[in-house]
Amino acid sequence: MQRLDRSIYDYCEAWSEPQGSLLYELERETHLKTLAPQMMSGALQGQLLAMLSRLVQPERALEIGTFTGYAAICLAQGLAPGGKLLTVEANPELEHLIRKYLRKAALEDKVELHIGDALELIPELPGSFDLVFIDAGKQYYRAYYDLIIDRVRPGGLILADNVLWSGKVADEALREKDADTRLLHEFNAYLHADSRVESLLLPIRDGLLAARKA
Repeated sequence: MQRLDRSIYDYCEAWSEPQGSLLYELERETHLKTLAPQMMSGALQGQLLAMLSRLVQPERALEIGTFTGYAAICLAQGLAPGGKLLTVEANPELEHLIRKYLRKAALEDKVELHIGDALELIPELPGSFDLVFIDAGKQYYRAYYDLIIDRVRPGGLILADNVLWSGKVADEALREKDADTRLLHEFNAYLHADSRVESLLLPIRDGLLAARKA
């Protein structure tokens, strides 16, 4: 079953829009220079993020958890003319790599990088958002959501990555044993019950939750 899953993923990637040479270069450097390259969105999910961003055409977007900047570059592809993506990364050691590829992608004027604790930085960021992508500390997903939900415009889109947590969230025994698994399950349940949004949980990569602000 694992081989079948991988082959289907590879097939989907092969028959989807290619990631392009710059994102491929960033993917390779992420694998070479970081300890957890699997945190990167990757080609298939990256193209989905780019397509969703193009559909929304956000004037202002927010990414919580930049890592090496792969998803930021994808999200920035759909910004409205004059639009801006604000992205927050907690690890200062990644700043050089993020800025290197934002510069290579000619996105320095469209992507505003903030280094620090998202829980502290988000309240200081001005304005509202048309699109938000949550992909940082899993134990803080509920806190991130509560910080941004009232700042997302009606019709805006909220995305959250890794919400299946390698399938662990579906196992009640694991939810009782593992804090991150339990918290992600509770986050999924919280959005499902939140009348402010329409939510859809998709089994893409490690789980992508999409919520449209009512």
